[in-house]
Amino acid sequence: MRILHTSDWHLGQHFMGKTRQAEHQAFCRWLIEQVRERQVDAVLIAGDVFDTGAPPSYAREQYNQFIVELLDTGASLVVLAGNHDSVAMLGESRALLAQLGTRVVPAVGTDLDQQLLVLKRRNGEPGAILCAIPFIRPRDVLQSQAGQSAADKQLSLQQAIQDHYQQLFALAEQRRNELGGGLPIIASGHLTTVGASASESVREIYVGALEAFPTSAFPAADYIALGHIHRPQKVGGLEHIRYCGSPIALAFDEAKQQKQVLLVELDSIGLHQVEALPVPCFQPLHSVRGSLDELPAQLAEVTREGTPERPVWLEVLVSTDDYLSDLQARLAALCEGLPVEVLRIRRERGNAQPGLARAARETLDELNPEEVFDKRLESEVLEDGLHRELLGLHRQVLADLREDQA
Repeated sequence: MRILHTSDWHLGQHFMGKTRQAEHQAFCRWLIEQVRERQVDAVLIAGDVFDTGAPPSYAREQYNQFIVELLDTGASLVVLAGNHDSVAMLGESRALLAQLGTRVVPAVGTDLDQQLLVLKRRNGEPGAILCAIPFIRPRDVLQSQAGQSAADKQLSLQQAIQDHYQQLFALAEQRRNELGGGLPIIASGHLTTVGASASESVREIYVGALEAFPTSAFPAADYIALGHIHRPQKVGGLEHIRYCGSPIALAFDEAKQQKQVLLVELDSIGLHQVEALPVPCFQPLHSVRGSLDELPAQLAEVTREGTPERPVWLEVLVSTDDYLSDLQARLAALCEGLPVEVLRIRRERGNAQPGLARAARETLDELNPEEVFDKRLESEVLEDGLHRELLGLHRQVLADLREDQA
């Protein structure tokens, strides 16, 4: 049984004013080629198909077009919701897409049978059993209790998610026996695990309740396909618990990562092998850093990847000269005639005048909501406990707002 594990497409993303439509189209074409060439039986998208809960029409069209083209390859598709996805939006076409060989799991519910899927080989025979677990919202598995401390809430949520996994895995074992045994069991998830290495484009989830799920709490599945973390990695060094990562760089700190999807081969014994298939770079991104005297050499290096038709998208972090008021104009002069497009300029703090003069040079374009609140707290004299509590409450409010938007 060959499974292609991918996640975190974020269709419809706008990256500092730039659409990713062309990149996503190129990736989908490439992925279809891989499915055909490698005779993949099933494709698994482990969450965050879309970037927002209300994606633009072209992103929905890309999603639908991929499903239609995948049908011609003979492979089936399983789509799991992530924390960016709208449960209602993904679920609205669930019955229709089932007729096209696509099964959508937008949320966990009381009927566990809806999350238990038998994946079939190309010849129609059962090849694996999937515990199809999307992003789990606390309200889906946990009832709020008055008087609980933050630690109690974290422990309760962890236990509730662990119980959900174990109950579904027990059903999978039962179903395997009904089918005569010999089928590998796969589980999915869209969450942060203990020790996972994230990037700046990954939103914190379960903030204030459960920040990371322990590896030991997963059931004894043959393979666990995870989404949410954009950097591809083994969890705890384990071969069978994997984040495949996002297929395109979604932030500048992901620019140097080799993006990939995972080709997972399983047999009656269990996991046979996992092969990383490197995804081509469809849009070069780079982050350069230095003084105005140092930047020309770095620009000359990164411009080798750009063309007038496809310029390199740049983030420039200026050190030493960060105090200059005409910094943007100076950088524009340095980049004139080069196949680059500067999307973000950041000043390296702390090299010039301190205090209010430095803060006055900062703009909201250079800060995210977390950093704005952090800087506000810096102006107050607070006890460590209160400082941590306020940070936690602010992160929770942001998480709730982002969930509502999704």
